Amino acid sequence: MCAQITVKPDANAIAASAKAAAKGRGLPPVAKWNPPDMGKIDMRIAKDGTWYHEGTPINRPELVRLFSTILRKDGDRFMLVTPVEKVEIQVEDAPFVAVDFDQSEADSEQVLTFHTNVGDQAIAGPDHPIRVLRDPDSGEPSPYVLIRAELEARIDRKSFYRLVDLGTHQEYDGTDWFGILSAGKFFPMIPSDQLP
Repeated sequence: MCAQITVKPDANAIAASAKAAAKGRGLPPVAKWNPPDMGKIDMRIAKDGTWYHEGTPINRPELVRLFSTILRKDGDRFMLVTPVEKVEIQVEDAPFVAVDFDQSEADSEQVLTFHTNVGDQAIAGPDHPIRVLRDPDSGEPSPYVLIRAELEARIDRKSFYRLVDLGTHQEYDGTDWFGILSAGKFFPMIPSDQLP
């Protein structure tokens, strides 16, 4: 009978495997990979979007970008996935932060393109919805935009204030709401009668 060998996940090995898998253009096909689950690794994405490994910030933007390309969500768990292994990391809020957006027009409709702290872009619309959660105690809004495959970006405060300036009132599910239009889709933020 053979004894089972426990292998501790290593961030450097994951990065090397991710680099090898990321040949060519575009994001690696992490949804197609089904490697063994190697457990948790001491890596965390803070609410402000800073990535930490073993308590130390990862200060190399290219390494953070590399890790972000192999991130996926499996149920409630955030995983770094390569063809040979997957490890769970901790995410305090959303894995990305939307740090800016561009406003443009296409076919007479407003289009909002969000930019994240890790270099992703997403056009808010049917495939990339915006949602706003409200703190039950303070009423403070927490806005998010879907970037890819169940991975959201929290919209930073300055961008949220800019969104509010672009807001409009519209009926949604039989109620008047204040919200945002992008790519032909209305995203409700707060019922109109609850505006201060």
